Amino acid sequence: MKYNKIGIFDSGMGGLTVLKEMLKRINGLDMVYFGDTARLPYGTKSPDVIKQYTLECSRFLVEQGIDMLVLACNTASAHAISMVRNELNIPVMGVIEAGVKAAVSTGASRIGVIGTTATIKSNTYANAIRAIRPEVDVVSKACPLFVPLVEEGMFDDEVTELVAKRYLEGLISYGIDTLLLGCTHYPLLRGVIGKVMGNGISIVDSAATTAAAVARMVHGEYECKESPDVVYYFTDLTQSYLKLGELVLGRHMDNVIKVDLDGR
Repeated sequence: MKYNKIGIFDSGMGGLTVLKEMLKRINGLDMVYFGDTARLPYGTKSPDVIKQYTLECSRFLVEQGIDMLVLACNTASAHAISMVRNELNIPVMGVIEAGVKAAVSTGASRIGVIGTTATIKSNTYANAIRAIRPEVDVVSKACPLFVPLVEEGMFDDEVTELVAKRYLEGLISYGIDTLLLGCTHYPLLRGVIGKVMGNGISIVDSAATTAAAVARMVHGEYECKESPDVVYYFTDLTQSYLKLGELVLGRHMDNVIKVDLDGR
């Protein structure tokens, strides 16, 4: 098929890490980002609520004319991707499969997975890793404070480092050789996470691996526009969100729109 516009969905600002990587790899294709900032974080919510919110936001993006959807939210990918694929008549890509393949390809014998509480409880990553390589040891750890720290822009802060040490000490003791960042917010903490983990640990960024998978999928299947549009929708919009978004993307954010899903 030919692609004209890609939609990227996340519960907040973390999915901008996926968009940033996609913009590096895909030139000349319109993109629409949707961040459900009024209802984040998803990682502490029940599976039924995660599914409801994800489907509402996915339908909104379809209304904007997308012909491919990227669920740039690990929690949504873990709980809702099958439902969204059944509901929508367009390709839907999540972030889990690409991250798992990259983690397994390192040849690791012990893989650590960190994510939101909901993602870790779903066991989606652990099951997917073992489906490919049953002999691999997988240890998972929920890191619920990482998302709010990112949303506050505390990427390199002593508080963030203290929290990271508390969360990651068990993985270090277990002797993992690969750490899979199972949340698209977490690449923004990669500096702190890498510092705490120390040398010799491979860190797999699901944002970069997903963007690479999307680029391979659309390669040669779209008309390259001279001036592609990037539009951003948020369910809550503040100056701090805009500042954070531009910091993540490394570019000015034009075409930023606040949307009320109930009143649209």
